[in-house]
Amino acid sequence: MLKAKGFSRLGMRIPNHRRNGCRPGSVGRNLSIRTAFNPLEERRYFLTGFTLIELLVVISIMALLIALLIPVLRSARELSQRTVCLSNLRQLTLAWIVYAEEHDGKIVLNRDRSKSMIYSNEGWLGVAFRASMMSRAELLQHRQKGDLWPWIKDVDIYRCPRGRPGHRVTYAIVAAANGAPVEGTYLPGGTGYWKYAPFGRRIGSTVLRLTRLTEIVSPGAAQRAVFVDTGQTPSIDYDFHIEYLYPKWSEYSPPPIHHSDGVTLSMADGHAEYWKWKGRETVNMPRHIISAPRYSPANTTSECLKENYYEPQTEDGLYDLQRLQRATWGRLGY
Repeated sequence: MLKAKGFSRLGMRIPNHRRNGCRPGSVGRNLSIRTAFNPLEERRYFLTGFTLIELLVVISIMALLIALLIPVLRSARELSQRTVCLSNLRQLTLAWIVYAEEHDGKIVLNRDRSKSMIYSNEGWLGVAFRASMMSRAELLQHRQKGDLWPWIKDVDIYRCPRGRPGHRVTYAIVAAANGAPVEGTYLPGGTGYWKYAPFGRRIGSTVLRLTRLTEIVSPGAAQRAVFVDTGQTPSIDYDFHIEYLYPKWSEYSPPPIHHSDGVTLSMADGHAEYWKWKGRETVNMPRHIISAPRYSPANTTSECLKENYYEPQTEDGLYDLQRLQRATWGRLGY
């Protein structure tokens, strides 16, 4: 059966919107009131955007997020570089141990001297690492790269990623590990080789200046320091100079602070540690920058203390110094 036009199957009338002159969706509205189409209103609707206040709020939020993220990213980068540094220290210390085991227990000389002067090898670090204006390829071809080179033939292991620019080596061995004689730690009167590497004094079962692995007894190898990351080429005698008889820091061996106000170092058993300095005095110690100091590569700068010595004035500052002195010498000398 055909249904009438404009009627549904149930007989309800269906309005014809087109015939009434209105658009779909206008059912139920007052058809007598018709609003003319205004193109300006449509254009204003599409051009509506953020207000100045809204833009300032967004910019402020972005600046806050950036301010929060930058320290996190910087900390993550430092942690990654510290991990590399600790790995370098472990590898250097293992080479230091193997050298001694293959040389009748003798610890590698911690100084840079020619064979004719000390009747021995050149020391753990050769002059190639200090030669100025030498390319990486020329360094690899240089004959004097140090006594540990047979075991560590990667130039990058001799340097911390956070080291000062231009310095090919940033690690130093503490003076107690067959380094330059320090007052109160050695027996005088040696000749030949032992003039430059004298025997260490023994106090009880503690040998202050180490020349053989077997001398590391008390404290044990896990508590005697070997390498320290100084962040720059070590000055004077290639070692990290720590006093034994006095509670003071030396001018050319200031406490390293480039690892988030802390230091990385290795122990004689082969493991490496990170120490966060406890005292603000240790971190804020008066320092200055000098250009191309003695035994450093040309066109480089190094950091040292403003005075020849610095004696801590606070309890935390003294704690930091004594902690490193004990790890270096095995005990305090005052």
